[in-house]
Amino acid sequence: INRSKHTSHYSHHTSTHINGQNLRKISTMSSSNDDPMANAISKIKPLLSKMTFGSVIGYCSGTAAKTVGKALAIGIGFIYIAVQSAAYSGYIDVNWDKVQKEAISKIDTDGDGKITEEDVQAYWAKLKKMLTYNLPSASGFSIGFLYGLRG
Repeated sequence: INRSKHTSHYSHHTSTHINGQNLRKISTMSSSNDDPMANAISKIKPLLSKMTFGSVIGYCSGTAAKTVGKALAIGIGFIYIAVQSAAYSGYIDVNWDKVQKEAISKIDTDGDGKITEEDVQAYWAKLKKMLTYNLPSASGFSIGFLYGLRG
């Protein structure tokens, strides 16, 4: 690496020139045991070779879904707290059995009156179909999505 200091009346700056030989030295130096990032990359090397565009997009989509899900949960939680506080204080009466039945009927795909694995599988199939539509390489999308949700 050639470093040259250029000094003028108005500014001071250092410029660095890297040629091919010095770049190889830097690459070798960064893979030493002293560099935590290089060590982390070495440890996940088998995983990196299996990454696909679909798995990366899946991870990003899963992370976004988790964030949106948390925001929805917070919103629903606030609404519940407000409604339940008003009911407890005697301002309103809420028929929670009716609310539960209607909420379940809106999301129950097989009409059995319960939220089951089959309902969740049906929603996942619809979501995956939409998110992988025209995706050139959808392999790995599901596992990427799962990691995004968990991360």
